[in-house]
Order: sequence, then C-alpha cells, then structure tokens
Amino acid sequence: MQYILAERAKTLKASEIRELLKVTEQPEIISFAGGLPDPALFPIEELAKMSQTVFATDAHAALQYGPTEGYGLLRDIIAYERMAKAKVISHHDEILITAGSQQGIEFCARLFLNDGDYIICEDPSYLGAINVFDTYHANYLTVPMDEDGMIIEELEKILQSNHKPKFIYTIPDFQNPTGITMSIERRKRLVKLATQYKIPVIEDNPYGDVVFSGERNPALKSFDTDGWVIFLGTFSKTLCPGLRVGWVCANQKLLHKFIMLKQVTDLQCNTLTQREIGLYLKTYNIDEHIRKIIEVYTRRRDLMLASIKQYFAPDIKCTSPNGGLFTWVKLPKNIDAAELLVVALEEKVAFVPGAPFFPNKNHKNFLRLNYSNMPDEKIKEGIKRLAHVIESFR
Repeated sequence: MQYILAERAKTLKASEIRELLKVTEQPEIISFAGGLPDPALFPIEELAKMSQTVFATDAHAALQYGPTEGYGLLRDIIAYERMAKAKVISHHDEILITAGSQQGIEFCARLFLNDGDYIICEDPSYLGAINVFDTYHANYLTVPMDEDGMIIEELEKILQSNHKPKFIYTIPDFQNPTGITMSIERRKRLVKLATQYKIPVIEDNPYGDVVFSGERNPALKSFDTDGWVIFLGTFSKTLCPGLRVGWVCANQKLLHKFIMLKQVTDLQCNTLTQREIGLYLKTYNIDEHIRKIIEVYTRRRDLMLASIKQYFAPDIKCTSPNGGLFTWVKLPKNIDAAELLVVALEEKVAFVPGAPFFPNKNHKNFLRLNYSNMPDEKIKEGIKRLAHVIESFR
C-alpha cells in the first residue's frame, strides 16, 4: 500500500540504536543504556493513596476535561515551590503542564523552526532533542564544552556570524549525555548574550534536583530579566516517568503561544494524573523523597567510576558528574562505539554509542553509561564485562 505522505513524514525513521537496544529488555542483560530512574525508588504506596483520595473526594472533576494550561494547584506548586528551588521567581500564569519535558522540546521546535533554520546547541547534546529538531530539518551550530559546560567564547563567535539561529538549546545541569554542569559564571554570560542578541534560550532541566553534593544550581532562567529563557521541567526523574508530567515556564506572552499549541495537539494533560501529583506534592515532602534518590544514585555513581578506574585501561577517560544519571566515556580514536555495542551485547552488557548525540555525527569513539538503574552488584560486573570487550577491540 502506497501512502502519499508529507515531506516531513518521509524523514521519519526508526533509530538504529533503539532497534538494537530492544534486546536490553531481556532480564539477563546488564543495561547501562536507558536514561531510566530506578523503579524501586518510585513512591508507589504514596501515589496509590493519592489516587484513592482523588477518587473518593474529587472524582467527577478528576475525570472531566480540564484547562489546557493545567490543574491550578499543580501549577501553583510548580511556580512558587519547584521553580523557587532553582532560584526562579515565577507566577502560575507562566506555567503550562506538558506531557513530559519532551513535549516541551517539540513545542519549542514547532513554534520557532522553519525547515532549514539554524539552531545552537552543545556538542554533544540530548539525542531526544536532536531527533525532534531533525524532524524540522534544522541545521546545527554546535558549541564545544569543557568541564564548566558550553564555552561561551565559542558561542559568541557563532552569534556574531550571519547564520541568524532561532534559539540556543542547552542542558545546564548534569547534561545528557556528558554529565557536565555549566558554571554559574557561564550561565550569567549566556543569558547576557541571549539578551544582547535577542535569541531565545531553551533551558532543558530534567536533572537539576538530582544534585549529589552542595546546593542546587540557580537556573539560567533565574538570571533572565527580559523573558528570553524558556525553562523545561519534569517530574520524570524525581517521581516517575510513566506519569508523563512536565512543564514549560516562560514569559506569559510567549506561553500563550505554547498554550495554543497544546490545545491543537492534545487539548490538555491527563486531569486525573495532574490532581494526583498536585495532592502528592501538597501532602508529602518531595525534597525528602529526592534525598533518598540522591543517596542511592551517589553510591552507584561512585561504584561505577571506581569500577571504570579498576577495569578500564588508563587511556580511557570518563566524566565525574555531581548529579543526574550519566557518565560519558571517551575511547581510543580507533574504536567505533557502535561496533563495540554489537559485541558487548553478546557479552550481555549494553550502553548507548555516542555518535548520535553529536548533531553532526562526527565522533564515534564515545559512549554513554547510565548508573541509576542497575543494582550495585550488576554495575561492577557490567563494567568488568565491558572492559573485556573494549580490550578485545584493541
């Protein structure tokens, strides 16, 4: 059967890596591949109680259509409590509830991009965002990073060029895939440049709460006085991803455009789920719950980094993140991580090759490892197996 599809639909294709990683669903595979939080840490009993309470006290409203912007209580808590944790002063009229922060990324692309437009992002960057931007046939202007994040001098050179990029996309806290965190000084400079050049900044911030030591960093948006920063948040890494609840925090005039997109996309997010999360946040201390997550993930990060040091050759380097879910490994230049994965899967260990994270696909000797979802004993065994596979490639 031959369908006549839109030009945009013709570019859609399954990810080769995702197809390959379907085998990670097998229980014998030690998987460092997905960006998965540990399901053992989900507040299942508490959420079950919230569901029962909502049905007992507010069932008719919870099962009815709701406002596109989202449930009022949930928006209030996000605006005045969750955003305040990131040092952002916001109002509930600046909050739109979305189906995870991934929908926020897609809305940004749909609002700003025409086919062939330029965007600025880190090199490497989040694969899920790259896949969205590719659908809109974006061209990439990439900014290299060091241990303090996006190199601002390189960003300024791009802004001074004639490309006229539509926006800057960045993950400032515990970046996916590298785990790198942007310094506070660079955050200030980035927002200053965005204001000077009148270019929106999409601040994708799913990991900001999951900081292992010290205080949470002030968000880029906390330095934004003129409305150029669009903040994307989510409960996927702090409650559970299956609820699919995130948010956009943006200038009220711009947010109205996001709301209109939401209306024509899916009308609203799940009314019942929003009320359950709102009641959870009102009833329980989510920061206490996050501290339990941090305790587990800190231990697992330490174990993974110690195992890498023990089993990997000294010339293989990795990042040491202070939060989030990932470390980023640099292999010798002659090793293609995609080819390495095929052999690693035979040894029942999985990871994500690094090339797809580079918008221009120009580096093959990197890989991303997730430390949040495997128990301690599997982390050490998995790194040991992976080290053996890497050495076989030498």
